[in-house]
Amino acid sequence: MTSILQTVDFSTTLAIEWQRVELLCRCMQQSNKGLEIEVETLQHLSSIQKQVSELRETHSDWLHLPVNGLTTLEMDVLSIVLALEAEPRLVMLYQALQPGMSTPYPTLPFIQEVLAVTHQEVPALYRAIQSDSALVTRKLIEVDQTAPFYQIKPVAGVVATLQGWKPGNLTPPGAMQVAVNTDWDDLVLPADRLKMLHEYLLWIKQRHMVFDQWEGCPIGGPIALFAGPSGTGKTFAATVLANDLGWSLYRVDLGKLVSKYIGETEKNLNQVFDAAHNKPIILQFDEADSLISKRGEIKEARDRYANLEVNYLLARIESHNGPCILTTNLRGQIDTAFYRRFQMVVEFPRPDAAARGKLWARLMPKKAPIGKDVDFIQLGSWVNLTGGAIRNAALHACFLAADEMTCVQWPHIATAVWRELTKDGQSVSKAEMGPLWNYLPKTVLEAHA
Repeated sequence: MTSILQTVDFSTTLAIEWQRVELLCRCMQQSNKGLEIEVETLQHLSSIQKQVSELRETHSDWLHLPVNGLTTLEMDVLSIVLALEAEPRLVMLYQALQPGMSTPYPTLPFIQEVLAVTHQEVPALYRAIQSDSALVTRKLIEVDQTAPFYQIKPVAGVVATLQGWKPGNLTPPGAMQVAVNTDWDDLVLPADRLKMLHEYLLWIKQRHMVFDQWEGCPIGGPIALFAGPSGTGKTFAATVLANDLGWSLYRVDLGKLVSKYIGETEKNLNQVFDAAHNKPIILQFDEADSLISKRGEIKEARDRYANLEVNYLLARIESHNGPCILTTNLRGQIDTAFYRRFQMVVEFPRPDAAARGKLWARLMPKKAPIGKDVDFIQLGSWVNLTGGAIRNAALHACFLAADEMTCVQWPHIATAVWRELTKDGQSVSKAEMGPLWNYLPKTVLEAHA
């Protein structure tokens, strides 16, 4: 008889999981044909089984999925279900072993045969795929109970997350993806705030160590609150965190999710969290104060329901297996009772003169020609702008210079700062402009006279 042993190049530790599944399937195939399985094959299978057990003890190869606490049988079921998408070459093998099935996804009898589940273990196998089982509630598998013999599939995106593949379209409903091409060097914040952001990442990076190896009580999240005036870098910091992790950042506007119709807010929130569950995604909720503000007196049924919505949102965030960042421009409006739910609260201050100088230097296009007399450190001490306003002014100055085919000069910067300060229609004093006032073109001043 031809040996069913195959040499596989292990590119990852997960590869041995898929090789074990393939070998089990081929043993089942040989058995179904009434052929005896070679001793060499059984020895090889035993060796692989031992390696798989050792790797699962550390969960090092399952790091991106919530598998802590799963039984050996549940892990075996998960491995068989995910192997089909992780190793597409197994499709024909699964189909050959399940004649008559319209799709190759494994059925309960198939899993029972592959794993050689005994009569005593059958109840445990059934429990592993029930709607309240860990595999289902953790959004790892989904069971089509309308299909013959309960067809079992991976939840969309789980295999990509496990394998570290670049995610496809993972956009949660009502969310917008934010570009994350930034790094720590681009972030201008006080040293203690930078340290807090690094510590927040530890809640994500060391999750396996603390919860799995040290058996800490697992929680969802982690959840952070970023508070500070508009333009102080809250979203920018979130992009740096996402880039550090190699994950995607999606910004969700809570104002668009909250509905005046009872039950709709919860429905909208569920759709967002279900789409992001167990995926390499950071969710950022803007204007958190709109929903978790200080609770007022209950005067009507709607007020009582609004408080329930707040509690539901925070409970849903806490149970979500993934990082969430809530941002607010009005920290004083946040009910202090909610602070215990955050793993980290970071205050984003308006930049001081030194920080503004750094921001001017970093937010100017790298290849923009700058006039020899332009001093960004000096500029930072002249005008009190936030990082967002400096970014806008820096780019505006560059466009003015580009139109004149010259380098960026003080008049370009003065005009750009003036435009930024007058956006809200308020008058700007000479004191607010500082020495930049002397560089303002007369045409700009005359237009606002």
